[in-house]
Amino acid sequence: MPDGLAESLSAVAERWLSDFEAALSASDEASLAGTVHPDGHWRDLVALTWHIRTVSGGTDIAAALCSYAPDARPANFRIDTGRTPPRHVTRAGTDAIESFFVFDSPHGRGNGVVRLIPDDSDGGRLKAWTLLTALDQIAGHEETVGSARPSGEVYSRDFSGPNWLDRREAAAAYADRDPEVLVVGGGQAGLSIGARLTQLGVDTLVIDREARIGDNWRKRYHALTLHNQVHVNHLPYMPFPPNWPTYLPKDKIAGWFEAYAEAMELNFWTGTEFEGGSYDAETGRWTVTLVRDGKRREMRPRHVAMATGVSGIPNLPKIPTLENFKGEVIHSGSYASAEGRKGKRVVIIGTGTSAHDIAQDLYSHGSGRVTMVQRSPTTVVSVEPSAQLPYALYEEGPPLDDCDLIAASMPYGPLKTAHEMLAAKGTEIDKPLLDGLRRAGFRIDEEDRTGWQFKYLQRGGGYYFNVGCSELIVDGKVGLIQYGDINRFVEDGVLLKNGETLPADIVVLATGFKGQEALVEKLFGREVADRVGRIWGFDEEAQELRNMWIRTGQPGLWFIAGSFAQCRIYSKYLALQMKACLEGLIPREAPAA
Repeated sequence: MPDGLAESLSAVAERWLSDFEAALSASDEASLAGTVHPDGHWRDLVALTWHIRTVSGGTDIAAALCSYAPDARPANFRIDTGRTPPRHVTRAGTDAIESFFVFDSPHGRGNGVVRLIPDDSDGGRLKAWTLLTALDQIAGHEETVGSARPSGEVYSRDFSGPNWLDRREAAAAYADRDPEVLVVGGGQAGLSIGARLTQLGVDTLVIDREARIGDNWRKRYHALTLHNQVHVNHLPYMPFPPNWPTYLPKDKIAGWFEAYAEAMELNFWTGTEFEGGSYDAETGRWTVTLVRDGKRREMRPRHVAMATGVSGIPNLPKIPTLENFKGEVIHSGSYASAEGRKGKRVVIIGTGTSAHDIAQDLYSHGSGRVTMVQRSPTTVVSVEPSAQLPYALYEEGPPLDDCDLIAASMPYGPLKTAHEMLAAKGTEIDKPLLDGLRRAGFRIDEEDRTGWQFKYLQRGGGYYFNVGCSELIVDGKVGLIQYGDINRFVEDGVLLKNGETLPADIVVLATGFKGQEALVEKLFGREVADRVGRIWGFDEEAQELRNMWIRTGQPGLWFIAGSFAQCRIYSKYLALQMKACLEGLIPREAPAA
């Protein structure tokens, strides 16, 4: 971009920021509405609302901003010169000027992204189509990174006192104290929020039932790799080394998790089962029970963060007549590898990612006939290039932190439009693959218009990234029948409605997992589960995921889940809210809708 054009775009952005700040500081709804496009969207990540909230429509945005600004008192809006300069972009099919900015408030420093487009109803005046305001740090409670890093003097100057290792071991033992925050689950979600809280000076303990950090990846089926590319999947503060492969194998991820926990000085207990707990509203503390090495330990943290994933308990649907089958029946969550199953005939119930990967793994290792049973239409996307289309942003050139802020700045409406466009493009690219599957009798989800990522955000599944199993189905190397073709299960397999018997030694239930609500009820009881309500899935009215990364209806109970990128991005805003609660800056109760 020529220097002159860059200066021109900077001037445009600065002028808009000046007009916006003047209207906001005066609580002038009419003037504010004049800076926002009638079809605009404002998304706030904890900066003005202490919540994650989206408002759409110029008039409604102006009213909402005026209601929050008197308490938040944002000021000194300016272009963020430390980030990618203002530039022309196309987002969700809309051409816009995109600019990063920063601002100040008594709460702390904020940052954001604005996209300006002309308003044809107002003489082409440039107005905010999308606006993100995000809290970057809390005043007086900044992260201990960079120039604010610990000095180490407490152990490097006092030779008679405990050294660094002594202090780390004592901190992780919790012999004489309880943590302020207990994080349940040590995958990417638990590690991300644990690291964020630790950098904010919050005493945090991460627990996981597995024997080693990373076992939640290490113990999964033998051939597993991530299906999205390495540049999207970093954890907070520590990006993967630049020589790492594009698609990360599970054991490499597992080893990195161990190294990450050590490098980030996380207090982490392995081999620890969380049995549940109860909340005392008067003291603002939980009473929880942990079992570690066969011994029970009661703790009283102020906050519990559930980092157990989008799904929790295996979904074991009632499949009529399955009890007739005398062979082995396992859930996909218990499948580790094809070892010991050579020559075995396997029927897999389901056609999501796990079902396909298990079928391919079994076929590749010489199992007998492998047959998938399709219960409902499924979205299929080639792993390259179609499945990578949503991540094109991370290849545009801006640094990772800039890309993360851009990704977070897209509200539900434009995001949905963007994914409809990406899904249409992916379907066009994948037409030969999809046509072959249809000829083989595979039912493609023809009603899916928003693509695999929205399925993930709504359901946590329902799609498959093709890494080779689709070709096996097309070529007849992996069998396929429809659930409606089954008459009943019999002792040695499946009796079909056409009178044929499909022999089987093993039935794999690739039937997914129950939502987190079921796990909450199991661990905390029905009353808490009702207080929290649904978890995950878009609330179209609120335009946000339900109960993710925010204060919930149950004080002191938080949820973090999702992809590496989601955990990396939103762990920041979850940690800031938890720190604000601990410091008394905001109440523990969720704000009114």
